[in-house]
Amino acid sequence: MSASLAQSLKARAGRLWTRRTQLQALTLTSLLLVVLFRTFSAWQLLEAKSFDVLSTIHPPGISSDGPVIVAIDEPSLAEINTQWPWPRSLHAKLVRQLRAAGAKAIGIDIIFAEPSNTADDEAFAAAMQQDVVLAGDETLIRTPQADQLVRATPLPQFGDAGASTGIASVSLGGDGVFRRLPEYIDGFAASLFQISQGQRPDVPADALIQSFGPARAYPTVSYYQALDPEKRLPKDIFKDRVVLVGLSLQNAPEIHQGGGDTFATPFTMHTGKLTAGVELQATIYENLVRRLYILEGGTAVAIVTIVLAAMLAALVVWRSTGWLTVIAGFCSVLFFGVMSYMSIRYGHLFVSPLGPTVAFTSVAIGQATFDYSDERRRKKLIIRAFSQYLSPDLVRRLADDPAQLKLGGERRTLSILFSDVRGFTTIAETMKDDPEQLTLLINQLLTPLSDVVMNMGGTIDKYMGDCIMAFWNAPLDDPNHALHAVEAAIAMQAALAALNADLAAQALAERTNAPVLRMGIGINTGECVVGNMGSDRRFDYSCLGDSVNLASRLEGASKNYGVALLLGAETARQVSSVYRVLELDRIVVKGRTAASPIFTVAADATDEGADEHQRFLLAKYAGLLAPDDAAFETLPVLIPSLAAYYDLVRCDLPTVERHRDNLAVEAPPESIKSVL
Repeated sequence: MSASLAQSLKARAGRLWTRRTQLQALTLTSLLLVVLFRTFSAWQLLEAKSFDVLSTIHPPGISSDGPVIVAIDEPSLAEINTQWPWPRSLHAKLVRQLRAAGAKAIGIDIIFAEPSNTADDEAFAAAMQQDVVLAGDETLIRTPQADQLVRATPLPQFGDAGASTGIASVSLGGDGVFRRLPEYIDGFAASLFQISQGQRPDVPADALIQSFGPARAYPTVSYYQALDPEKRLPKDIFKDRVVLVGLSLQNAPEIHQGGGDTFATPFTMHTGKLTAGVELQATIYENLVRRLYILEGGTAVAIVTIVLAAMLAALVVWRSTGWLTVIAGFCSVLFFGVMSYMSIRYGHLFVSPLGPTVAFTSVAIGQATFDYSDERRRKKLIIRAFSQYLSPDLVRRLADDPAQLKLGGERRTLSILFSDVRGFTTIAETMKDDPEQLTLLINQLLTPLSDVVMNMGGTIDKYMGDCIMAFWNAPLDDPNHALHAVEAAIAMQAALAALNADLAAQALAERTNAPVLRMGIGINTGECVVGNMGSDRRFDYSCLGDSVNLASRLEGASKNYGVALLLGAETARQVSSVYRVLELDRIVVKGRTAASPIFTVAADATDEGADEHQRFLLAKYAGLLAPDDAAFETLPVLIPSLAAYYDLVRCDLPTVERHRDNLAVEAPPESIKSVL
C-alpha cells in the first residue's frame, strides 16, 4: 500500500470516527432530553392533542343498536311550555312511555338530590324500577385545611323504589377536553352497562375514549316526542335499546360561549362545538360495550419507540445530510404518525408519535447543523487556501463543490495569455545584493497585473518569476473570452506604465536610479485540456495543449517585432469587430511545422494606414521590399505604434533593390482575409 493511500484511508477513518462520536453524543443527548420533556405538563398536553388528531381520523361508526338520546332541547322547552325544572311527574310519564316502547335500560342524566312537590316525588318514585339509572355527582372541594369529596345522589326513596345511582361526573384533561374513561365503579354509563348486559363492566384504569363524532352524532329525539312515541316517532325506535335522557341543545354551544353540562371533546378541535354531557355518557357506554376504549402505552413502550426513532435518524444521517435527509425525515415522521394511527384503530393502543418525532428530528437536525458548520469551515479553508492563486469565481465554485478538487480535465476553447518583463534578468542581477528590494519589486509588479487579470474574469494559472500565465473561459463560461483577454493585456500595459511612473517618482525622492520595466504579452485562442493536473498529493488547476504552447511562443516573439502584444489568428478574428488588428508576419514557432500568422492591436491605425499596411505586408511576403521603400517613411507616421516594427523589418532586409509591381491587385493571404 502506498504512503498516500494509507494516509488517505487514515484521514477517512478519522472523519468517520469523528462523525460517529458526534452521532453517539447527539443521539444520547436527544434521548435524555425527550425522556425529560415527557415529564412536563406542556409535553403531555401536546401528546393529548396528537391523540385527538389521530383518534378522530375516520373513527368507527355508531352501532345500529347503540344508545338513543332523548334530548331536553329547544323544541321540547317550547312544546311543554313549563318552567324548568319540569315536574317530576312528567319525568315519570316519560319513563313509563320508554319502558312501554321496549327500552331495556333508561338513564336519566339529571340529579334529583333535592325534594320537590311531594306528589311529584311519589309519582316519580312509583315509575322507578331496576331498569332505571339516575345521575349522581361527585365533587372534590379543596380548602387550605383539607380536601373534601362531596357526593350528590338522588333521594333515597327513588333508590328504594328500584332505581340505580350512577356517578355522571367526568374528568377533563389539563386543556379542558374530555378524553378519558371515568374510573368510578358505579359510574353512570357503567351502571347502564350492568343493567343492559347483565354483568359488571371491566373498566380499565386511565383508558382513553374513542369518540365517534361531533355533537349530535347519536340518534336523538326530542323529549316531547318521547312522551308520545307511538304518534310522534318511528315504530320500535326504543325497542331493546338503551335510552339516555338529558340536556342536549340542537344548537350546540361554541367553546367561547360555554354552557351547563357541555364539554369539549377531541372533535371540538375540528368543529369548535361543545358536546352535551348526556352524549358523553352515551360515548362511554359504547366504549364499554364494544370495548373500543384505548389503552395508553406505558413509559417503557414510549422509551423504546424513542430509542428506535433516534437510532433510525442516526442511520439516515450516518454518512451525510442533504435533501435526501429532508425527504427521509418527512417520510419517517409520517411513518410515526401512521403507525400511531394504526395502533389506535386496530390495536386500541395509543403510542404517541410526538416522542419518536422529536427524537428523530433532533438527531437529524443536530447532525445537519454539525455538517453545515463543517461545510462552512471547509469553505473558509478552501477560500483562504486558494484565493491567493485563483480567480474569485473559481474559488467560489470550488467552495460550493469541493469534489472538483480532484485530478481530471475537459476540452474547452480558451484564450491563453502569457506576459513577461523584458530584461528582468539584468534588473535582478543589479539587485543581487538586495534580495528584499528585488522581492518588493516583484510584488509591486505582479500585484497590479494580477488584479487586472482577475478583474477581467481571468484565471491565473501560475507565476514563473516575473512571468504570468492566465486564461479565460474556464472554469466558468465566458462567451467573450478572447475580447476579455485582449482588454486585460491593454490594461496590463497601462498598469505597467503607472508602476514605472511610481518607481520613477520614488527614485527621484531617494535620489537613486529606477529601472524602467517593459513587458511583452502573447495571447492565443484555441482548444485545450483544462482541469486539475499534477499528482495525487499536489496538483494545480491548469491547461495543456498546442494552443497554450503557441501563446507562450507569441509572448517570446513579441520582442522581435517591436510590439508589446502579439495575437494568434483566432484571437484576432474574435476581437476584430472591437479593435483594429493588423497582421505582422507568418512564423513557424518551435515545435510546429505550419506557419502561424501573428497579429497585434493597432488602436491608432486609420483606414488609410490599414490599407497601406496591407500593401506593405503583401510586398513583404512577396520579397519585394527594399530598405529604401517609401512605405518605411509613411507607415510610421500613419501608424505610430508600429514604428519600431517597421524599423526592425527594414533592418532585416538585404540591401538589394526590389520592385513592387501589381501589388494592389494581388489577393491577400487567407490569414489576412480571415481578419479583414
